[in-house]
Amino acid sequence: MSRSPIIAIPGRFSSSASAHRHRALTTARALSELVLAAGGEPVTVHPWAPGAAVTPDAVGDRLAFVDGVLLPGGGDLSPTRYGQDAAHDEVYDVDDEQDAFDLAIAQWALASGTPLLAVCRGMQVVNVALGGDLDQHMAEPHRHLVHEVAIDDGTVLKGAVGGSVAASCYHHQRVQRLGDGLVAIAHSADGTVEALAKPDAAGWFLAVQWHPEDTFTTDPAQVAVVQALIAAASVDV
Repeated sequence: MSRSPIIAIPGRFSSSASAHRHRALTTARALSELVLAAGGEPVTVHPWAPGAAVTPDAVGDRLAFVDGVLLPGGGDLSPTRYGQDAAHDEVYDVDDEQDAFDLAIAQWALASGTPLLAVCRGMQVVNVALGGDLDQHMAEPHRHLVHEVAIDDGTVLKGAVGGSVAASCYHHQRVQRLGDGLVAIAHSADGTVEALAKPDAAGWFLAVQWHPEDTFTTDPAQVAVVQALIAAASVDV
């Protein structure tokens, strides 16, 4: 009997949530609903990294049951993760355990060939996991912004959505120096890298700087982005 591919979404720590007496672990409802709409089964996984340390192998042992990974948006990575000791005043919601887990799951997925889609913070995590760095605070942040993104020919992203896409963005940081093996495949008008590919990846991989979940109910291109992940994760299901 066939089943929907299981897509792991690392949860986000939250200091408060209605009806809970403790700190919460959350996933954006819109993101889970997008995975469902695209044909996958979203599963929130606990970003477990006691002492802010966990190995990719340990993450892989926990997630051997999943068919793909969606690395979501969230707060900022600690600048120390990419070799910058001083944090800009606008850096927010840094959590060392979250950083450690996200970096490890990115490294595991890339090394194992597990299909991986990374969005917003997730794209930045992948870039840092592969030795790249970030612009800590853009001169003109892309917050509450929907803009056209031009996509390079011959890329997995263009194959999914066509030549351009209306991207709903909410970020104040962006990829600066690219990580090892990563290639920028889409840009906004101000030069911001809006999508990444890894031609030598062991498995299917795509990263986008925007939030497909924001507009998927009215823009089929956003569903198509996640459908590409689901298709890759369906191969062995």
